[in-house]
Amino acid sequence: MNLRFAALLSFSIICLFASQSIAQENPKPTPTSSPTQRSIREIVMMPVVYRVAAMDKVKVKSDLKYTDVDNPNLLMDIYSPPNLAKGEKLPAVIFIHGAAGAEYKPKNWGFYISWGRLIGASGFIGVNFTHRLSGQKTSLEDSAGDVAAAVNYIRTNADSLNINKDRVCLAAYSGGGVLLTPAIRDKPNYVRCLVSFYAYMDISQNGNLFAATESAETLRKFSPINYLANGSDKFAPMFIARAGLDQIPTMNDSIDRFIREALAKNVALTFANHPNGVHGFDSQTDDERSREILQSAIAFMKLHLGMTKVAK
Repeated sequence: MNLRFAALLSFSIICLFASQSIAQENPKPTPTSSPTQRSIREIVMMPVVYRVAAMDKVKVKSDLKYTDVDNPNLLMDIYSPPNLAKGEKLPAVIFIHGAAGAEYKPKNWGFYISWGRLIGASGFIGVNFTHRLSGQKTSLEDSAGDVAAAVNYIRTNADSLNINKDRVCLAAYSGGGVLLTPAIRDKPNYVRCLVSFYAYMDISQNGNLFAATESAETLRKFSPINYLANGSDKFAPMFIARAGLDQIPTMNDSIDRFIREALAKNVALTFANHPNGVHGFDSQTDDERSREILQSAIAFMKLHLGMTKVAK
């Protein structure tokens, strides 16, 4: 795998080639750059291609320590609407990044910052945090513990964070899709919906990012597809966005099989495919279809987090 190809796979395997300075700088990409010409540094710092009013006015609480794990990079940022009233409680959208590793501080990447601001400006509380998932070492159990700690933190501190602790959405990207597994398996009532952008739904097969470092048992345990039969009537509604030109090995295969199985189990599923979208299309494929999918995802969140009433 060469550096040029790795850049295109940015959000899953960025940790193989990037330096730690990625999270500490915010360079602007060259306007004329094509996706194959951009550096990895440029790719991760690029914002999503869809904007709403007041994104720049969103309030941010930065670098909250959400876990007792002794790792200085395991921090969280909270994005709130600019006009948030005192004591107001809003639903929370918790973003779960891909397999970059905590040393690269993905919560500080322009991509996740822009998602946090987009959600804050859309009337939710956005939650970005760094966890330990990495394709270069056994980390599935550790990162799942980080996600659980992050969820526990925002629910325990819901009052001070202006969060409605009983209305939570989990949104996962790329390798982070495996970290939706506990919510799919356990179906906590407070998780009202799940969102997946070009994310692994099955890692039990060979060729995926984690196959070389995790045991077969762990791969099965963290494959969301394996829990679809477990009470599908209580399964939280799910939005899945697929990149038609995804370059990650086995990624679309895992998504396609998950969708077939979910439909067979009659799961509440909303699916959006971007025929010309690459991995990370919400920042890398600047076209109307990308913006349409982002708008649809936000509308989905609003509906299932109780912010939109369905006409009778």
